[in-house]
Amino acid sequence: MPYIMSASHIELPYKINQESAREFARSMFGSSFRDIDRLIHVFENGQVQARNFSNPLEWFKEERSFEEKNSLYIEHSVKYGYEAIYECLNNGEFLHKPVNPKDIDAFIFISSTGLATPTIDARIMNHIPFSSNLKRIPIWGLGCAGGAAGLSRAFEYCKAYPKASVIVLAIEFCSLTFQKDDISKSNLIGTSLFSDGIACALVCGDEFEKLSEVKLPAVPKLMETHSALMPNSLDVMGWDVKNEGLFVVFSKDIPSIVKQWLKPQVEEFLDAKELGLKDIKHFIAHPGGKKVIEAYQDSLGFSDHHIETSLGILREYGNMSSATILYVLERFLQKRIESGEYGLAAALGPGFSSEMLLMRWE
Repeated sequence: MPYIMSASHIELPYKINQESAREFARSMFGSSFRDIDRLIHVFENGQVQARNFSNPLEWFKEERSFEEKNSLYIEHSVKYGYEAIYECLNNGEFLHKPVNPKDIDAFIFISSTGLATPTIDARIMNHIPFSSNLKRIPIWGLGCAGGAAGLSRAFEYCKAYPKASVIVLAIEFCSLTFQKDDISKSNLIGTSLFSDGIACALVCGDEFEKLSEVKLPAVPKLMETHSALMPNSLDVMGWDVKNEGLFVVFSKDIPSIVKQWLKPQVEEFLDAKELGLKDIKHFIAHPGGKKVIEAYQDSLGFSDHHIETSLGILREYGNMSSATILYVLERFLQKRIESGEYGLAAALGPGFSSEMLLMRWE
């Protein structure tokens, strides 16, 4: 079975505290919402304390065309994507020796916040000495579920090719989708929650020759994956694509949907491996927001201990869409978890859909 060898993330140049973001939102939307004093409390109630962006707040006060924002998406993706891959392959915290880019067999690229053809992975390959025969697997549109889906596809690739290694790179510039003239409540909530993030993970098969370079006493072994789609739920989350760009769709019903729908999916998944929720010691959850994390906890009966790492990432970084779960995963790699303990990774995204991975530290 495949293993997760390393992970990394990038600290973007503009770290904004939530108070500054709240005052920015008040200045942008104050004249559009009659009840702005009530609505603005979403910035205080969402658990987020700080977020990272690729541009300063002042940049967002001007009108920006979809073309300008998308050009920046491409530029920043190549720059920071290169850095994240380099950090992942050279991460001395997890690896005794760096992994040579030429030893990588496949490159899974995940994003939902910008468009590029050739895709970002091809552009990054011009800056990193990968093999010219590297298999490129760009995946677009899975939103918050994308990072977990990327790990799942890497698991399947390395299970089929046990000597292979795969990098999973998630890049999201949610801030570049900001619409200053969108006065919907979804946009206001999104402004309080979403941020920019770039993260990378290295997954390998159990016959990968450099697996012995792992420094950790125990690493996550991927045991199985599970994907699920809720029928007729296209309006729960996603984008409305308009002339000005991408407009966020974010249903207020997401926490209640999680409570009702998720537990049967998790139980079915674990039951197939003759496990139950009581066997899961570590919950690598994508923190979609405070209410979503609480819905996870209520639905699955998990303790505060299970959600503390995901809540920590939410507080420090906000919701970075697909990249967020890789930030959480990196924190779990740093914990030095004991061999034999089980973990469950889970993320929810447009569709409405879920992606889950079962792992055991070995």
